[in-house]
Amino acid sequence: MNVIQQRRTVLLFGIVFLYLSVVVAQATDRLPGEYEVIKGEPSLHTPGKVLFLEFADFYCPHCHLFEKVVTSKLTKEFGERLEVRLIGFPVIRGKLPTAFEMYEQARTMGKGPEMKSVLFRTIHKKQIHVLDRGLRSLLLREVGLDAKTFEDGLASGEPYKALEQGIAWGLRVQVKHTPTVVLDGNLRVSNLDIDNLRTVINGILEKDKKGS
Repeated sequence: MNVIQQRRTVLLFGIVFLYLSVVVAQATDRLPGEYEVIKGEPSLHTPGKVLFLEFADFYCPHCHLFEKVVTSKLTKEFGERLEVRLIGFPVIRGKLPTAFEMYEQARTMGKGPEMKSVLFRTIHKKQIHVLDRGLRSLLLREVGLDAKTFEDGLASGEPYKALEQGIAWGLRVQVKHTPTVVLDGNLRVSNLDIDNLRTVINGILEKDKKGS
């Protein structure tokens, strides 16, 4: 073997070694469970806590079921290690945006989860779809919010702007149906089985513990 052949052999081994190193690194970095990384979206992860973004429509029966069967259980299971945030993404035609605006306003007043629960129950269990001011006053009393402050907030237009921003976000990450779950801002989970979601969430938290 001459010098040129030796150099080619060394170069070839170097390329193979580099390729295998990248493959091993990617495999090591891969989280357990089914998910996909959304290209171009930054991670919103906070060490020790997973951000659970749920793109949902309050009028969607699948979203209501998902809230009861999956989201509520994961919230109880992970506690403060899981931050669940609903992002309003209307898909049911012919509905006013009032429910979404109510949720956004309640969220700014620190009662987002409570309002979310009340809205799902009112719309799906009580079959009330028109959320006029009279009904809102009853719901606000239940949630524990000052009616005047709440109504002033609704009238400001800020809740509707927040809804529009959420819709734009959903379109950017290619939400095609509800519910759609995105973890930490850039991990889309298509398999919404609770075991798969639990696996991915645990994987993220375990990775935090290892400091990687």
